[in-house]
Amino acid sequence: MTDANREFEVVIWGASGFTGKLTAEYLLAQYGVSEGLRWALAGRNQAKLEQVRDDLARKTGREADALPILIGDSDDAASLAEIAGRTRVVCTTVGPYAKYGSKLVEACAKQGTSYCDLTGEVQWMQRMIEAHEDAARASGARIVFNCGFDCIPSDIGAFFMQQEMNRLHGAPCSQVQLRVKGFSGGASGGTIASMMNMLDEAAEDPSIMRSMRQPYALNPKDHQTGPDGEDAMGPHYDADFGQWTAPFMMAAINTRVVRRSNALLNYAYGKNFRYDEAMLMGKGPLGLAKASATSAGSLAMMGAMAIGPIRRAAGGRLPQPGEGPSQEKREAGFFDLQLRGVSAAGPVLSGRVTGDRDPGYGSTSKMLAESAVCLAQDELGVGGGIWTPASAMGEALLARLPKAGVKFQLED
Repeated sequence: MTDANREFEVVIWGASGFTGKLTAEYLLAQYGVSEGLRWALAGRNQAKLEQVRDDLARKTGREADALPILIGDSDDAASLAEIAGRTRVVCTTVGPYAKYGSKLVEACAKQGTSYCDLTGEVQWMQRMIEAHEDAARASGARIVFNCGFDCIPSDIGAFFMQQEMNRLHGAPCSQVQLRVKGFSGGASGGTIASMMNMLDEAAEDPSIMRSMRQPYALNPKDHQTGPDGEDAMGPHYDADFGQWTAPFMMAAINTRVVRRSNALLNYAYGKNFRYDEAMLMGKGPLGLAKASATSAGSLAMMGAMAIGPIRRAAGGRLPQPGEGPSQEKREAGFFDLQLRGVSAAGPVLSGRVTGDRDPGYGSTSKMLAESAVCLAQDELGVGGGIWTPASAMGEALLARLPKAGVKFQLED
């Protein structure tokens, strides 16, 4: 069966989980059951998936009885291969991916099935690239990690600034800076579980943490050097934005993905391209105090979480996978990011990325859904391999994201 003739275009793997349900709800609301997209729900439990299907119909007001259900298990390679062979794209929300995602990536790479997820697990991505990139290239599978708040606003944001600088000034940005102006939304239980698992792995193998501190950890092996240094860990006065800054928790993954995009795009941003992220804390003594307190709190938390007993005790009190905020809180959430692009020739552009839902769930589920449809339906011009959102989907995804409430724009 060729890719074009497969039964489904998209299968949502983990559709009974919290984020999986939100992703499926968005697809049903936007595309119906088969009006513009052939798609299906998938997971381990038939009864739970049938309940999800009923819930989706009630929430969206759209008929869902004909929405197919597929059954498999993350530990059953045969069931994953069977599901992957029936669809163009597997869209998965089942994490931590280092625990539950490896066999699915392998199945997709072998079956020539494209794949997208929400991972921010650098150590796992490194393993998957090493193990499955050759198979994905051979089969035509386009494997795309990081299709939620990690790392679409950053990766597509940098891509957008490059597009605009080239359009307006005929040259790329030699530097892009992302600054978090504001956001509202709770921490994702899945993200927390992934971070806890990463720390557990690092406790067993200290080389994992050393590798993750490497600024170019996700670049192809022969391209792991460049002008960017390790992530800043303390308060800093940013003269370009006129404010004090503190470290942004997600920078450790976002920056690596943007740098990998540049390498995979044959250094379209330039071999001396620099990229960094931070949180804006304000001006003057109050801004310094906020930046110092935020930085100290981040370092203290990281130090505490590195201690096994403390990490395990805290894990039971933090949001768990499958838990999430109410619909009211998701809809009240948002994110607002500022971008600054500088050309080596001198021009400077200011940009902005905004999302109309909380970043960890509402916006993430919509970005993931549009990434899956993009991989399934759009002409992308890339073959098989392990890609980033920008290097695989670039302009096509940039055009789709406003439908998902995520907007990229230049500012005066």
